[in-house]
Amino acid sequence: MKRTILALSLAAVFALVACKDKASSKINASNVDVAAERDAAAKSLPVMTFEEVEHDFGTIEQGTPVETIFKFTNTGDAPLIITNAKSSCGCTVPSPPKDPIAPGSTGELLVKFNGSGQNQVTKTITVTANTEKGSEILRIKAFVNPKNGPAAAAVPLKK
Repeated sequence: MKRTILALSLAAVFALVACKDKASSKINASNVDVAAERDAAAKSLPVMTFEEVEHDFGTIEQGTPVETIFKFTNTGDAPLIITNAKSSCGCTVPSPPKDPIAPGSTGELLVKFNGSGQNQVTKTITVTANTEKGSEILRIKAFVNPKNGPAAAAVPLKK
């Protein structure tokens, strides 16, 4: 036990003595300026602002494909890059733009729904981008009447 304490003490003394060099004298001023510019640019982020985050297709017949476009604007101060867009199931297919969206510019996200399911159907689309939040959630919904069956009436939901 005494040997361990002695060894740790010697290591601590050696570490303190070895750090006599002044690290501040080794700083290159031009590197500090470059780092400050890089840090300022890293704080610039895109912001994805959608015209609507939910779309209601109304009443459709089962198996009827429908589609909608979610329009958005990059209201931030850096280019917006969408890295992924996925839906909560395979019946909904989002198609995001491939190119970056410049600040102040608009973009469109096409969403196709194949009309599967019955009655009230709600699907979510998760859009992953280089925004501060990292992802945005969109929703589509429809009331799907079964094929070759009696049409059911959509019951309005209370908000």
